[in-house]
Formats: sequence, C-alpha cells, structure tokens
Amino acid sequence: METIYQSWAETVDLFERRGFPQETYATLDEEEYILHPGPAALPGSLWLDDHQYRHQNPWIKAGGRPEYEGIDGAVTGYVIDGDLHVDGNILNLEYGSPSLIVLGDLKVANLVLTGTSRLLVQGNIEAETFLGDSCEQHVEVLGDVRTALAVMWDEFLPEVAGRLYGRALVPDYVDLGDCGLTVEDPTPRADLSELLLPEVLRTGGEAPGEDPHLADAGLRYDHMIDRMVQGLPVIRGGRRVAPLQELPPQE
Repeated sequence: METIYQSWAETVDLFERRGFPQETYATLDEEEYILHPGPAALPGSLWLDDHQYRHQNPWIKAGGRPEYEGIDGAVTGYVIDGDLHVDGNILNLEYGSPSLIVLGDLKVANLVLTGTSRLLVQGNIEAETFLGDSCEQHVEVLGDVRTALAVMWDEFLPEVAGRLYGRALVPDYVDLGDCGLTVEDPTPRADLSELLLPEVLRTGGEAPGEDPHLADAGLRYDHMIDRMVQGLPVIRGGRRVAPLQELPPQE
C-alpha cells in the first residue's frame, strides 16, 4: 500500500474523521506527516531515530522535506491509519526523532523509548517489554497496555487511559496510582528472575553502574537496551527478532 506525504491540515482532518481526540494530537508538531492509509505490518524492527536509520524505514519513499538542519528528507512523523504490527522492535534512542501515531492497536516485540519521539496510540499496545527513561518523551495510549515488564525511569510516565497489565518498575518516589496509571500485575509475587533472562539481571557482587536506583531494582539496564538493539530477547520466553528491517535494493 502506497504511503502519502500530506499536510498538517490533511492530517488533522484524518484525526477528526477517526475520532482521535484533539487534546491528544495537540502535542504534535504542526508539520507535514507521512501517512500509511490503512493497517501496516513490518517483518523487521522499526527505528524512529531519524538521523541514523531513516533510510531503513519502509515508509520513507513517500518523501520528506528537501533539507532540514542538514538532513535530506527529514520526517516529522508517521501516521498509521489502522493497526500497526511490528514483528521486531520499535526503538527511539536519540533526540529529534519522528513521531509515531497509530490510529488502531500497536503490537510489537519490544518497545524502547529513550529519546524524544512522541508515540500516540488510539487503541491498545501489546509488547513483551515496554521501556522508557526520558522525561522528554510523550506517550499516550487511549486503550490498554499489555506487557510482561514495563520499565519507567527518569520521570518517564506514559498516559494510559485504560490499564497497564504486567509488572511495572518505577523509582521509589513514584506512586503510579497518584499519577493516574492503573496497573494489574498478573504475577505480583513472582521475582524478577522468574520474568527476565539472567543476562539482564544484576548479580550480588556487580557494580551498580550509572544508575544505582536501577541496580537496586535488580536490572542491568544498559545491557537490556543493548540486547534489544541487537534483536535479542530480555524476558523468559521472549523472541529473537531482526534488529533492522531488511529492505529490497532501491531501484
């Protein structure tokens, strides 16, 4: 299905026709967006890091601004007019990356948000792992989030209109109830070692690293992100995925 490069006015018109709340999309930059006019499925991983991985994105053929701060064809964001199923991971590790708006459900192996991309989902999110650690991220989900583990650090708190089903790790000073996030942990008494692979768990004699709070939680946080960048699983029973989308040669 061909993607379309459209104006902000055309994007707003689509949001209104789909019943997407104005208070949700008001956080977006009022620029042009690339639209996928229908549900989308990607067999690999999707990088939202515009600068480095933009040409791996299968939707970039729709175009882009000719020149923006030294980046040819820079993209403000992607709008999926339906469900989005990514067989691999969605990753945003850098600042100044495109937004992703899904007017349906989002299903992905792992979701890693440590940069500044905006993620807006009209339906539900389903992921093995949902990780965020940037206070400059804006994530809003109008449905539920289902995940084995959600790691929310450095003042990263997604807005979830429904419920978060799974284990949630947050700093000690954060009360998710006070933040309006309802969490249902299906295995509240299970130790992290029962949920995660030993490769991402800190051993007793290991140095805490850069963030002692995450070490106190028992995580080798940077190693967890590295594994997901490589397409390796972090939870028990998790899938190995392709780290980057394999695209056919450009004609």
